[in-house]
Amino acid sequence: MKNKCFNAIDLFAGIGGIRLGFKQAFNDHIKFIFSSEIDKYSKLTYEKNFGDQPSGDITQIEPQEIPPFDILLAGFPCQPFSHAGLKKGFEDTRGTLFFNILRIVEYHMPSVVFLENVKGFKNHDKGNTFKVVKESLENLGYTVSAKVLNAKDFGVPQNRERIYIIALLNSEEFSYPSPLNTETKLGNILDDNVDKKYTISDKLWAGHQRRKREHQAKGNGFGYSLFNESSLYTSTISARYYKDGSEILIAQKGLNPRKITPREAARLQGFPEDFKIPVSDTQAYRQFGNSVAVPVIEALAKKVKKCLS
Repeated sequence: MKNKCFNAIDLFAGIGGIRLGFKQAFNDHIKFIFSSEIDKYSKLTYEKNFGDQPSGDITQIEPQEIPPFDILLAGFPCQPFSHAGLKKGFEDTRGTLFFNILRIVEYHMPSVVFLENVKGFKNHDKGNTFKVVKESLENLGYTVSAKVLNAKDFGVPQNRERIYIIALLNSEEFSYPSPLNTETKLGNILDDNVDKKYTISDKLWAGHQRRKREHQAKGNGFGYSLFNESSLYTSTISARYYKDGSEILIAQKGLNPRKITPREAARLQGFPEDFKIPVSDTQAYRQFGNSVAVPVIEALAKKVKKCLS
């Protein structure tokens, strides 16, 4: 293992959050030889930080165009499959983006397939979606494990649950990392002096409060979420955060609440301070909301590294 370097590919790469976590865990023992991402703004951020521009649409890439590799990483979109249960193998996944991953896996047979998705993925389409993914990989000789992990258990002040599906070729089940049990605090990632443009307007704040009252009257807990420096963690940041910031508002003395800044959003996902943000605030919020909590990926990647050694 000492001098072994593993080749990896990064599909549905976004801004490279999964790549970053693996890079931190493997140090010099991993080399990224291919990546793919369709969104032009995400590609811009990716290139700025990693020095290589991802290829475009994965549906237009043939498996043989990708060099041989050991590890496949993919934070792929969740789509339903057309059949109930795995009746026809590959045909079950046709028309879904998972099919493109599966074609690449079948052609290259990497040692590790690492997939990330939303918490509800396991129950999506009455459990059929996950079943098809699991059995498709098992039919190729992989042992498939899946577990939901929460970012707040890995030192990030954000309540963010995601499922991590890890398939190992000709191997036993994957052993997931335990929570770190380090206390999180929102104040650790907040800036002291923030541009007043992030303070929400009177009109928006009034709208947030009105909607919250309406939801409470209906007996549900929907509406804005307010936090401060002492909060242990926030709710989940989403790709729609740029719209009104309602899921994470920061209380301010004598002022309306404010949105978190793009840099604070980066920290909320565990990205390092030197991670470059070359896009507009709107795009930055979308990118970090769509990305992953890097410390969770790093903890998983360290376990993957152990498996490979």
